[in-house]
This record gives sequence, structure tokens and C-alpha cells, in this order.
Amino acid sequence: MPAALKILIDVAVFRLKKLEMANIPTAVAIMIALGLAPLDMAVRFCFGLLLNILAYLTNDYYDVDQDLESPNKDHAKARYLKDHMRAAAGAQIGFALFLAAMAVFWSPGLLVPLVAGGGICWIYSWKLKRYPYVDVFAMIVWGITMPLVGLPLDRALGWLLLGQAALFSACFESIQIIRDYDEDAAKGVRTTAVRLGIPGTRILLYGFMAVSAAYSALFIHRYIGLVLFASMLIPLDTKKVSDYWNRQRFVMGIVLLALIGWIIWTGHTDGWILSVDRDAVFESLAGLAG
Repeated sequence: MPAALKILIDVAVFRLKKLEMANIPTAVAIMIALGLAPLDMAVRFCFGLLLNILAYLTNDYYDVDQDLESPNKDHAKARYLKDHMRAAAGAQIGFALFLAAMAVFWSPGLLVPLVAGGGICWIYSWKLKRYPYVDVFAMIVWGITMPLVGLPLDRALGWLLLGQAALFSACFESIQIIRDYDEDAAKGVRTTAVRLGIPGTRILLYGFMAVSAAYSALFIHRYIGLVLFASMLIPLDTKKVSDYWNRQRFVMGIVLLALIGWIIWTGHTDGWILSVDRDAVFESLAGLAG
């Protein structure tokens, strides 16, 4: 098997086993809410899957030395990548060119998540993840740009759902940097958690949860998102952060599905401030801005 292909397969299998790539279900949920055609959904799904593999390969490429030292990583995968860095670099370039051609052929709007989502992942993996506060902000941008594969860019409803996804990403990133606190602190990596400490980062996390709930109530549905306030009651054991992460992803996933279900059933959102029809374009937000 060519080294580049094995590296790509290893990245995909490892991330899927860890139940990552959560932006793909988010993109699918948005596509369903918008009522996209099945073929369009299938192409966008494949594009999103490949884009995620590219993004995670980029992350593994820059973190390979750290992964070789971490007790929580697949050392065999990291060692193979370390021994085939040229093949890994070639795989990234080839994947990016293939995705660009796919976007031009099917929908040029897909170039936006490719450039913005892939770009933020590259610069995050290269530099930003080592800067406090910027690391969390970068993941908010990630939470917007990656699920962009799931919507035509003129659909207002899709952008409202992306806002919810971005806030979820902020919550997930806050949990992850708490999970990695000991390892990052030992290696002198100045993440937000290292700068604020666990108590301060916990407050930041709860703040993102509260904003997520308020956003949902104001713009998508008056009551469904309020369940997110209850998620703040789930105890956070710093020794079992991965379990806590999975519980929060479950709660937020259920909330997102409920919001999508409401939109499919009624054909519109029902927030305290804004109600947007499923087929609405940007003009539907102009009145609110004015």
C-alpha cells in the first residue's frame, strides 16, 4: 500500500474511533433542515468527509513529535507518519487540489469551507493552538467554516444553524483544553486552560454553554435550546474529562436534532427575536439588522 494512502486511512480510522468529525453530522443536519436534493447532499457529505481527513492529517503532521511522547496517542500511527513525512505532505497537497477541483465542478461555494476551514485548521495546527484565547476563538471559526459544506451560501437559516454549531465548538474546545491541561502544562504549551487554570476555564465553558442556550432561544426555538442550561449541571470530573466530553456531545447532539426536527415539521424557526422560513435567503436577516 502506498505510504500516502496508508497515512490517510490511519487518520480516518483513528478519528472515527474517537467519535470526532462532529461537524459532519452537523452539516448533514443542516442539509436536511434546508431540504437539499439527495444527490447534492451526497456530494456535500463526501466533500465534508474528505475535508475533515485533510484537516486532521494536517493536525497530525504538525503534532507528530508530541503524539510520539503522549501516552494517549497511537504511537504506531505516529511513528509511521514520522517515517513518511514527505508522503504526508504530498497527501495534503494532493487532497487539497482534488477538493478544489471537486468544488469548482459541483458548487464553487464549497471553496469557502475548503479555504476557510482548511486554512484555519492549518494555521491552528501550526501556531494558534499554542496561544491562549486564540486557540478557542480559532475553534469557533472552525465550528462555522467546516459545516459550511452543508449549505448554499445564500440560505439564512443555514447561517443561523451554523451560529449554533460554532458555539457548540467553543464548548467542545474548552472541554478539550481542560482534558489536555496536564500534558500541555508539562510541555510549556500556553493554551487557554494553562493560562486561566482549570477553575477559570470551567467558568469559560459554562459561559459558552449559557450563550449557546440563549442563542438557540433567541434565534432558533424559544424553548428547545434551554435544555443546554441543564447540561451545566453535569459534573465535570477533571480525571474523566473524556467521559464528560462524550456526555456533553450527546446532550448537544440531541438538542440539535430537536431543533432540526422542529424546522422540518414546521418549515421555520421560532426564536424570541427571529423566525426564518426554511427557504429564506439573506434578505430575511436584513430587517433584523435594520
